[in-house]
Amino acid sequence: MSTAEPRTAAPAPAPASTPTPTPTPTGTIALIGPGAIGTTVAAALHEAGRPVRLYGRTARDRLVLRRGDSDTVVPGPVATDPTTVGEPAELVFLAVKTTQLAATSSWLNALVGPQTVVCVLQNGVEQLAALEPIMPGARIVPSVVWFPAETQPDGSVLLRGDARLTLPDDPASAVVRQALHGSWCEVELSADFASVAWRKLLQNAVAGLMVLTGRRAGMFRRDDIAALALDYLRECLAVARAEGAALDDDVPAELLARFRSFPEDLGTSILADREAGRPLEWDARNGVVRRLGRKHGIPTPISDVIVPLLAASSDGADAG
Repeated sequence: MSTAEPRTAAPAPAPASTPTPTPTPTGTIALIGPGAIGTTVAAALHEAGRPVRLYGRTARDRLVLRRGDSDTVVPGPVATDPTTVGEPAELVFLAVKTTQLAATSSWLNALVGPQTVVCVLQNGVEQLAALEPIMPGARIVPSVVWFPAETQPDGSVLLRGDARLTLPDDPASAVVRQALHGSWCEVELSADFASVAWRKLLQNAVAGLMVLTGRRAGMFRRDDIAALALDYLRECLAVARAEGAALDDDVPAELLARFRSFPEDLGTSILADREAGRPLEWDARNGVVRRLGRKHGIPTPISDVIVPLLAASSDGADAG
């Protein structure tokens, strides 16, 4: 109050309100696909004191994440038989590649019930379109994964930066956010998730050039590759905007600058798959730009070259 106002006896202060803590899920958490992304999320959950049931193609007794100067060991086992699932989980993290989606149907049938939330940790902007036919009516949460995690030759996973997920701002996403609350994996909710997802798609799409050269991020420091990458990013941007993404003109230049600032030896998951002879996520990361460009009548001359080459690079790969 001002000094000109008369002073009156102040009422007794009300008891300080205690902020309502973010609730922790009381049900089970499951993770399908303990690769680089899955291991990172499993380690964050484990360190936050949330047990996670692990499911995948390869039996393992533990997962190991290298983060900074320390290792996080997530106890297993990694179950490989869907018939061993006792009951549906409250929350399922689906961390398989888009090329492995069809093979996960038995896991999803066993783990997903009417109240289960499924958080999809996959590349691309078509996560809902891909999952809804498999799980009609399920509570599916698409995500954008913002962290560089690489599987090492010994089977451990190296996390080369901070871990962050972006989810749409809706009630189902709150379940995921609660599960990771207090962990070092940040979860942010976006009211314009589609634009965020398309921005990441642009980043994933241009990383496809690394497959065609067999080189890591240092290649973007070449002026000729930088010019090609910038033209490709602008092509992707035109398609993204036609799909409703609100992305500025300077996004391609920002993404190129980011690639040029990366450590020269930084790889990407699609390059790792190429080096290992596995099927490539070329359609989810690159083919989608060409397909949707045709839908909107937008010329995609660079995609018209890159996509067939990526598809050919994936032909004959060992899905197992």
